[in-house]
Amino acid sequence: MEDMNGIEVKNLEIGEKVQGTVTKVEEKQVLVDVQDSKVDGIIPISELSSLHIEKASDVVNEGDVLELIVTKVEEELLVLSKRKVDAEKAWDEMKSRFENGDIFEAEVKDVVKGGLVVDLGVRGFVPASLVEDHYVEDFSDYKDKVLTFKIVELDQEKNRLILSHRAVVEAEKQQQKKKLLTDIEAGAVLEGTVQRITDFGAFVDIGGVDGLVHISQLSHEHVDKPSDVVSEGQKVQVKVLSVDRDNERISLSIKETLPGPWSDISEKAPKGSTLDGTVKRLVSYGAFVEVFPGVEGLVHISQISHKHIGTPHEVLKEEQPVKVKVLDVNESEQRLSLSIKALEEKEEEVVDYEMPEENTGFQLGEMIGDKLKDLK
Repeated sequence: MEDMNGIEVKNLEIGEKVQGTVTKVEEKQVLVDVQDSKVDGIIPISELSSLHIEKASDVVNEGDVLELIVTKVEEELLVLSKRKVDAEKAWDEMKSRFENGDIFEAEVKDVVKGGLVVDLGVRGFVPASLVEDHYVEDFSDYKDKVLTFKIVELDQEKNRLILSHRAVVEAEKQQQKKKLLTDIEAGAVLEGTVQRITDFGAFVDIGGVDGLVHISQLSHEHVDKPSDVVSEGQKVQVKVLSVDRDNERISLSIKETLPGPWSDISEKAPKGSTLDGTVKRLVSYGAFVEVFPGVEGLVHISQISHKHIGTPHEVLKEEQPVKVKVLDVNESEQRLSLSIKALEEKEEEVVDYEMPEENTGFQLGEMIGDKLKDLK
């Protein structure tokens, strides 16, 4: 059909796509001049965007050329939709992202009961459980936040588009873990954070991967319960003992980053000093006495008593507290020589001296008598 100017004019039908130029922007609708049509078109505000908008001028301006779809044909008017064209394009884009497993950024438009709403040309929903890899009490500060997402479910017919930020976080952590397991070497000393405490040790996060500090590697001293020496959330220095890349297991030690019980022993137990100790082991040639946690010194059998003894068992028993004197200290060889007898008075040997013949003129009894008088 031709109009008076001889230009071909189509009779448009519902569902057809057309191009329209915005001629007027009113508050609740937009007027457009539709190419190849003898009638004007209008776009109701509800058909401008997939999101709720207050006024048409928020999304279009006069002179904009829009791709539109015909939703209704009246005698003097075409009713058009921009939203449906946008949604169609968006669904195609979303299908491609879904199939490729793409990760993309988007802004959170709204926080609703049960999750977050994201505008991707179509409405995407992020259930609360798929926002983070940890529990979040309150999502109110997520509005207008830009997050990375991955599409986990898509059904165009049901208008269902489910997004996950958690999947992105977990994938990043997995990558980080792989890299760490590849890069980490035994012997490295790192800072970590205690994550969990069990009966047999503590799991420490060393930057995206947890390693185990076995109870025997927590301290130089004996540990009954790991919770006695470390607490969750505590920052600790750890040394990497071994890495099992296949099973993703890392063995760590806190003990090996701490000063050993023998370090500075020359200062803690200088030659000639007196220490309190506990008898730990008795052997035929002497007694091992613990003077600091993890530090035992030897009291040789010859240094136990001034009296002659056959075995240490005659005068000592295990767990007996004793005072010892340091005879010698060797930090590099972790040797400490101790003496018990050096701190004990040597008993005077009783010798029966013969008195000389002549009398000295006073008796021992008189001397004692005089002393007693002084004391009265």
